Amino acid sequence: MIASIRQKFNADFTEQAHQNYLAALNKPFLGALDFSIAETPIFIDKDFTEKVLATGDYVNQVIQSDRFNSITEPSLKNIPHFPNETALPQCIVMDFAIATNEQNELVPALIELQGFPSLFAYEILQDECIRKTYTIPEGYSPYLNGYTKEKYLAHLETILKGDTLIDTNKHNATSSNKHTVLLEILPHQQKTRIDFYCTEKYFNIPIVCITEIFTEENHLFYERTGKKIKIDRIYNRIVLDELKNQTKEIQEKGALLQNNLEIEWVTHPNHFFRISKFLLPFLKHTYIPKTQFVDQLTETPTALNKYILKPLFSFAGQGVIIDISADDIMSIEDPSAWILQEKVEYANCINTPTGPAKAELRLYYFWDEGKKEYIATINLARLSKGKMIGVNYNKTATWVGGSLAYFETTK
Repeated sequence: MIASIRQKFNADFTEQAHQNYLAALNKPFLGALDFSIAETPIFIDKDFTEKVLATGDYVNQVIQSDRFNSITEPSLKNIPHFPNETALPQCIVMDFAIATNEQNELVPALIELQGFPSLFAYEILQDECIRKTYTIPEGYSPYLNGYTKEKYLAHLETILKGDTLIDTNKHNATSSNKHTVLLEILPHQQKTRIDFYCTEKYFNIPIVCITEIFTEENHLFYERTGKKIKIDRIYNRIVLDELKNQTKEIQEKGALLQNNLEIEWVTHPNHFFRISKFLLPFLKHTYIPKTQFVDQLTETPTALNKYILKPLFSFAGQGVIIDISADDIMSIEDPSAWILQEKVEYANCINTPTGPAKAELRLYYFWDEGKKEYIATINLARLSKGKMIGVNYNKTATWVGGSLAYFETTK
């Protein structure tokens, strides 16, 4: 997006450098990297960064408002009850398209958000590997709001382990001595498992499969090397939609989590539903596309080519209909479970040797207990040359896949 930096990066690029980058990513956990990696990071100027952060601040104000619980309560109507929901999640992620407006300017467009973790630990490794391989200009960082690797690690540790953050500037926290585990369905088979391994490496948090858990009275346990270990805090990576498709035995293990257990959550299962596409129709902002619940449409828009249909609680872009017709809307069995969203014009903003690419940014927001607010800390980026961001739309393309944005921090 910054022409001079892009030109220099492309001119200096070699395929060997990309292979060296992939080798560095793979080295700590051989075979764990299971998604495509773009050949390049992206570079974001201050003006665009300020627009993204201002939009995120607006969304967080809605989430922290008095009306948040009441407007999102219907999102929980079809899910099991899980006790111990906290008022707010400890982390939120927001996905922004790099789009063009009617004036042909580059602007952010919030397309999705979730009260659920993302690749929080993996991004630390990715930044390290990019810097080993490529030259990143002075004054650019993947971190936001003055965060550094050290400050990010300290804050994320408090999020994961339930420590009390005293001063984010001094990276000083007190330990709660709670035993935290990363809980997932068959974690070593998940495409995002490299993030699990990074989490274990950086924070000494065990990876536990849902098949390993059991209860005694109102406590949750798992076993390692013949030793019974009590779980105090769950770093929750379980997508309930995925749990519904598992064997009866695995679903029964999942049902244990609905008991009245002495457990803390990061994040609670309810937050996955409350802070999701479900929240989009309640958000009104310059950089948020207009979104409506399908069951609340008073009439079908005539220019359907300007909209897309999304199922509310699908994961990783599943079920999205891009080129829609009136029949698509009429045939929806449960209109309350779908949204109609204004189509975003992704910008072909990343010039690559094999043609222009589109891009998305995912910002990671962590709750700061001292400031009583969410703070944007680091990011994930994705490049695409297809209709959507995702593997299925980029099977034969190059210079696409997972990446990282570097934000301008100085002039």
